[in-house]
Amino acid sequence: MSKSGNISESTNMPVIKIAIVGFGKIARDQHYPALFDSPAYQLAAVASPDGAGPEGVDRYDTLDAMLDAVPDIDAVTLCVPPSVRYVLAAKALARGKHVMLEKPPGTTLNEVAALQRQAEKGGKTLFAAWHSRFAPAVEPARTWLDKRKVRSVDIQWKEDVRVWHPGQDWIWEPGGMGVFDPGINGLSIATAILGQPFFLRKGVLEVPANRQTPIAADLYFESTDGYPVSAVFDSRQTGPQLWDIHVTTDEGRLTLSKGGSQMFVDGELQHEAEEREYPGLYQRFAELVESVGSEVDATPLQHVADAFLLSERRSVDPFYWNDLEPSE
Repeated sequence: MSKSGNISESTNMPVIKIAIVGFGKIARDQHYPALFDSPAYQLAAVASPDGAGPEGVDRYDTLDAMLDAVPDIDAVTLCVPPSVRYVLAAKALARGKHVMLEKPPGTTLNEVAALQRQAEKGGKTLFAAWHSRFAPAVEPARTWLDKRKVRSVDIQWKEDVRVWHPGQDWIWEPGGMGVFDPGINGLSIATAILGQPFFLRKGVLEVPANRQTPIAADLYFESTDGYPVSAVFDSRQTGPQLWDIHVTTDEGRLTLSKGGSQMFVDGELQHEAEEREYPGLYQRFAELVESVGSEVDATPLQHVADAFLLSERRSVDPFYWNDLEPSE
């Protein structure tokens, strides 16, 4: 993918030479198409240990090899598992690159804080990319709720891990987050649309007997205004996938459905638009790079950390990708 010249005709801003690090499912399905369609970027290279990448784009096995070969890259997007994200982000910042972090921005809050300090010291942009916040109905929902008093919140985030993370064992390792890899998307929306902070009071994590991270979670929060916020996450969902947030207020019940693509009030559709989360992310990243600003909200990750700290753990049936116990 290339752009002619060095100025984007649509924005009158310098075209950002960007690289993708890690070319798995999320990069192929979301990041690459968003970059391909954006006049603000030129995809200059891809670094992926398996050699994957789109045709016509230079490919490298490692971040270091890529930056050595293409030193004039302006920015990198990290689409790697969370466990290696900090090391690669720190290297990229040290080499003078702006950095977009796929969610979650790190495996620990200390890592994220350290990257923030490094970006600030080096005068580079660091962007924690909570893509679900860019779903089309999220901002209308926030605006609607801003004028009303919230009574209760119910988050339902249930999807089939075999569909969305096929064979990706890293999600079950320490730092892989398990059900919180998708569940944190619901938390990122809730923290964006609610006017008050909320805090975990209790929870239950269901952990497969042969894995390290939970496959399901029931969480119970309380806001500073005293209203309850419940969240049910489950990676064993089959059939229709469920990504809904219900907010009961003094003037009706708001529902964000399909991951924030639709907004209903008392069951009537109020807002629906084409899903453009990742184009929205890259538009925001371009704005931040232009202003050399950073945007790193770690609140959703804080909630996940609290869940691991405070919740009861229950062992459940082992998880296998083909749902059959391997023969001994």
